[in-house]
Amino acid sequence: MGGYPAFDMFSIMETIFPIFFILIFGIILFVIFSGVKQWNNNNKQPRLNVAAVVVSKRTEVSGGGTDHHSSTWYYATFQVESGDRMEFSVTGRDFGMLAEGDAGELEFQGTRFHGFTRQQPPN
Repeated sequence: MGGYPAFDMFSIMETIFPIFFILIFGIILFVIFSGVKQWNNNNKQPRLNVAAVVVSKRTEVSGGGTDHHSSTWYYATFQVESGDRMEFSVTGRDFGMLAEGDAGELEFQGTRFHGFTRQQPPN
């Protein structure tokens, strides 16, 4: 009937489904390998202690809404003596203990935050 080819949904799905499956599997593998690479690179870096000042703090929230779970990530930016700034992911506890303007000693390894010891103000 008519001059149009038959529309076959099953043949289209047989083609599209494997492509989406391979694409999603590839993205998952990429994320895993990127994380392992970053972890390995951090382990090869020296653990450094440098004088620094907390210059900013921020949070990133995803999810939430009515009856949904949300996740919060915490970040702190430090400025070292050379003027360079470095942002690290920190725990909620560390985030709460830091205040903008705090001066002290930053301990880190690559992109991994290990701690911050506040400098005691002079008496």
